[in-house]
Amino acid sequence: MTAHRAPRRTLMASPVLTGSALVHAGAAAGAVLEPRLWPWALGAVAANHAVLTAAGLWPRSRLLGPNWTRLPVNEGPSGMTVALTLDDGPDPGVTPRVLERLAQHDAIATFFCVGERVERYPDLAREIVRRGHAIENHSQSHRHAFSLLGPRGMLAEIETAQAAITRVTGIAPMFFRAPAGLRNPFLDPVLTRLQLRLASWTRRGFDTVEGNPDLVYRRLTRGLRNGDILLLHDGNAALTSAGQPVVLDVLPRLLDTLRERSLHPVTLRASV
Repeated sequence: MTAHRAPRRTLMASPVLTGSALVHAGAAAGAVLEPRLWPWALGAVAANHAVLTAAGLWPRSRLLGPNWTRLPVNEGPSGMTVALTLDDGPDPGVTPRVLERLAQHDAIATFFCVGERVERYPDLAREIVRRGHAIENHSQSHRHAFSLLGPRGMLAEIETAQAAITRVTGIAPMFFRAPAGLRNPFLDPVLTRLQLRLASWTRRGFDTVEGNPDLVYRRLTRGLRNGDILLLHDGNAALTSAGQPVVLDVLPRLLDTLRERSLHPVTLRASV
């Protein structure tokens, strides 16, 4: 298998990051030229940092750079499309059963895999790809403090996972999803350097914390429409009252609903 690369990206700072740089420069200049203004300068910098922090805590925000929250809508030969995405795997206790349910519905999905889990379960990662699904980058170790890392730390986490997934599957990821969707201003330059695109989601079921499959299903299907990116988990999945991973209960019903609404699952990379 040969590595597949996305069309080349160039770094273009978002207006918010450009504005942030101007705020810092203006505050510094103002405090130097007129010392009496330093409280106002300090307040402006603090407010700017609050905006950047809020943007990083909002997974679907585009304030810190490009972010796929929906598919580029294209009603071509395949009709209306959505993307099923599954995070935090592969998990030998869950992923094979997810693959079977997808196969039963002739559906394709995108798996955002953790690099160290791909290394631990290489045969399972290769099986995901063999069945026609896509594996994308979800960091090497899924650190809870990922959004607190500096540029070197982020680069190490993402680049190590990129190498691991490419080595195991023979196909280089084209997309990255941050752990829990949380990030900071250092992420977009790192992704540009690695030629990766950030992807979040349109709607999620919160199936890592919600054990009620009916509620997870309703969250995913309420207002469902063409171009949606749906988030489920084959790793760290919550359990139903019967002890079954929620995703295994939700997925068949969700796939039936997609068919009823003439929505065809595609991978993210199919929309590039």
